[in-house]
Parts: sequence; C-alpha cells; structure tokens
Amino acid sequence: MLTLLTAALGTVPAGTLPAHAQDQDARIARILRTTPLIDGHNDWPEVLREREGDARWTMDLTDLSSRPDRYNTDIARLRRGKVGAQFWSVWVSPELPGKEQVIQTLEQIDLVKSICTRYADTFTLVRTAAQVRRAYANGRIGCLIGVEGGGQIDGNLSVLRSYAALGAGYLTLTHSRTIDWADSATDNPRHRGLTPFGRQVVAELNRLGMLVDLAHVSERVMRDALAVTRAPVIFSHSGARTINDHPRNVSDAVLGLVRANGGVVMVDYAPIYVSGAYRRWSADSAAEKTRLNAPPFNGLDIGEPEKAAADYAKWLAAHPAPRVTLAQVADHIDHVARVAGHDHVGIGSDFDGVGATLPQGLEDVATYPALLAELMRRGWSDADLAKLAGGNVLRVMEEAERVARELAPVRPE
Repeated sequence: MLTLLTAALGTVPAGTLPAHAQDQDARIARILRTTPLIDGHNDWPEVLREREGDARWTMDLTDLSSRPDRYNTDIARLRRGKVGAQFWSVWVSPELPGKEQVIQTLEQIDLVKSICTRYADTFTLVRTAAQVRRAYANGRIGCLIGVEGGGQIDGNLSVLRSYAALGAGYLTLTHSRTIDWADSATDNPRHRGLTPFGRQVVAELNRLGMLVDLAHVSERVMRDALAVTRAPVIFSHSGARTINDHPRNVSDAVLGLVRANGGVVMVDYAPIYVSGAYRRWSADSAAEKTRLNAPPFNGLDIGEPEKAAADYAKWLAAHPAPRVTLAQVADHIDHVARVAGHDHVGIGSDFDGVGATLPQGLEDVATYPALLAELMRRGWSDADLAKLAGGNVLRVMEEAERVARELAPVRPE
C-alpha cells in the first residue's frame, strides 16, 4: 500500500515500481483519460473562509501542503490526484438565522467563482455533464457547486431558484439539524420525513435540473424524497449502514430504492461514518469530556478547565482513536456496488470538512489513484472503475437535465 500511495503522489519513478503497480498505474491512466474523476463533496471553500478570512480572496492556492493548519486540498495536489471535476460545498452553519445563511451562502458561491476566475488555467465553472466533459477535454478541472443544507434557502423557493441561476448543482436537503420541512439524520425528528413544503422543494429541484442530495437526512426523508423525485438522486457523501450503523449512512433497503431510482451513493471518507469502532470511540470521547467538565452543574472537574484538559489527555493516552484505513473506505464502496450495483456508487470524500483525521492512505486530494488501485486488487473491472470515478454521476446529471427539460413548461410554485 505504501508503494501504491507513494506512486499516487508522484514521488517514485515509474521504473522503480513493481510490475503489478506499473500495470495498475497504466490502467488508472487509461480509465481517467476519457472519464473525469468527480468527487461529490469537498469543503475547501468553507475552510478557506474559516481560517483565512479576507485573505481567501487573494492568497496563493497552488500549494498549501506546508501550512501549519493542514489543508487536504490545493491545486498541486488536485492535479496529482487526477481530479476531473469537483462539487465544492458552499456550506454555512445551520445554527445561523435563515437570512444570514442566505447571505453567507452567496459569499461562498462568490468565492468558488472567484477561485475559478483567478486560476482560469486550472478551473472552470460548470453546470452540466457536457460542460464537465468539455472542461476535462481542455485540461481544466470542472467546478460544480453544492449547497449543503436546506436551511440555506430560508424556506423560500425564490432563493433556491437564485442559487440555481448562480450555478448551484445540488441542494442537500438538511445538514446536521432538523429544519422546518425535513428531518436530519443527526437531530431529533419533528416531521416523520418531508413536509408538504419539503416535497415542493424536491419537485422544484427537479424542475431546475438541480440534483436532490440525500446526504445528512433521516431515512424517512430519504424514502420520501425517493418517492417524490422524478430525477435520480445523489448522496454526495455517505456510507453503507450495513458496514457502519451510523444514521448518516444508507441502509440496504434504501440502497435498493436508489437502484430503482437510478441514483448514486458517493462514499464518504469521514472516519465516524467509515468505522464502527471509530464511531463508538468518538461517542466515548465526547462522554468523557462531559463527565469531566459540563458547566454549570456537572463534571468531576467542573469549573477547572485546565484540570479537565489534563485528565482528558490521560484518558486519551489510555484510549487512543482506532485506526481507520483506505481499505475500510473500499469496503463501503464494495458494499454499495454489491447491493445497489456498480452503476450506483461514486466518491464523495468530504475533504477539508472533517479536519485532519482521515483514513490512512486517503489524507488528501492526491490519493484518489490509491483508492482505485485498491479496488483493482479486489477485482474491479476498468469499466466499473470508470463508473465509480465519474461515469455514474455524469449519467445522473444528464438524466436530471433531461427531466428539467420535460418540466420546463411547468409553472413554478
């Protein structure tokens, strides 16, 4: 694995690699010569805003690998990772008031466009599958935009239409919080699925040609949206619930519905969604912090944050986080492919959205070839790897575009 990862990073001359690794490199190059590798979810714009403030508009984004606060993404590593197109998440906090969410979403969209303008030799803003293919043929990375939370439309379909006009390609129906019209997978439910307005949102996404993204939503919302939509859906960054029973992941029953719908589940790299052991460790870690210091009434070290930090460090030394690996991410991809079919799986890394903790072997955007190599070792054909890399999501985009053309005469709500 180390040899393959090093090869993916481009630091070992091809002649020094074992023959099987050279063959894998040649196969990957052949696959990606005609199929752009498309990642369904990367939070780079949001983390640039959070860390860099106003400097994000002018800073050099070519190589951020030596920054003290580690980034998973920069231009140099995107090129080494052979990325063909990227859905950039324009996430904002769901805790913000609705109108502030709208303002910050517009700023995030503006940032993506600014990056495309500043680095026009690398990036180009795209909205359709044909534009993705054209950009790739011209040596550019296609920039797609994903709005990661239904709260970001502030309950207003006119806002949704405005995002579409600005180039947004998908809307994630919820983020981590239940909103007025849809339940989140990681919050207490209030609606038992989608409300009537939530169903209107799905219908309007279909009319606009925007993808319905079911990452983050409760299973009832998944089922409701799949029953309502006329276009294939995506899960921009989710895993297989059979592999790790996290409510953010997708059950086998829903995978069957995705197959019937024609959609695609793009597998996430976040350790808490990848590994059941890591998920349990994370819950224990959070419980320990609460046990030590939970003002104003609870905690063994209540009111003594320095002592609580020292005691937590001792707990952490005795309970290190479980190792999460590239192979475990491949397990999720394999499972989705087995249950839903190879036509219904993709990659949705969540890079720069989960901090520095990532599976070993998948630390940044340069490592996609290592993941493809792992799946090759598991017997995946070149045709199926091409579907995973980008063919499936391009098909979904084309079908959503077709549905939008059919619905064009429909009067918007």
